[in-house]
Amino acid sequence: MKNTLPALLLLFFAVCVGAQDTAHPDFRAIQAAMSEQEQAWNRGDIEAFMTHYWPSEALQFIGANGPTYGWQTTLENYKKRYPDRDAMGTLRFDILNMSRRSRKVITLTGKFTLERKNDQPSGYFLLIWQKIKGKWLIVADFTG
Repeated sequence: MKNTLPALLLLFFAVCVGAQDTAHPDFRAIQAAMSEQEQAWNRGDIEAFMTHYWPSEALQFIGANGPTYGWQTTLENYKKRYPDRDAMGTLRFDILNMSRRSRKVITLTGKFTLERKNDQPSGYFLLIWQKIKGKWLIVADFTG
C-alpha cells in the first residue's frame, strides 16, 4: 500500500489536469463557437454572432455602462454601438484560459481586438458558458 500511494496521487493529479485539457470535446466546442463568432462579426452579421448567446431574458451582459439583461437587449446594444462595418472593424479573440466549473459550466477568459480604419480598441472579457439542451451557450458576458 505504501508504494501505491505515490502512484495513486500521480494518477489523481493526471486526471485533474486532464479535466482542464483544452483538447477535451467541450473545450473544442467552445473554441469552435468563438471562431464562428469571429467569422460572423467579420462579415458584419451581428445576428449570427449572437447565436452563441443564451436566448433568454436572464442573459447577463456587463460592460463599461454596467449590467444589462436579456438576449434582445444585448443584440440591440451591439447594433447601436456597432451600426456599420466601419464601426465593427475586424474582430480577433485570443483565448487566455478556459476552466471547467462543473459538467455544464465552463468559464473562458480572453482578449478581444478590433482592427478599424482609425483605431484598434481592445480589452478583456470573461464568458460563462453553460451547456443547455446539449449546446454550449454564453449565459454571462463580462467585457471591459
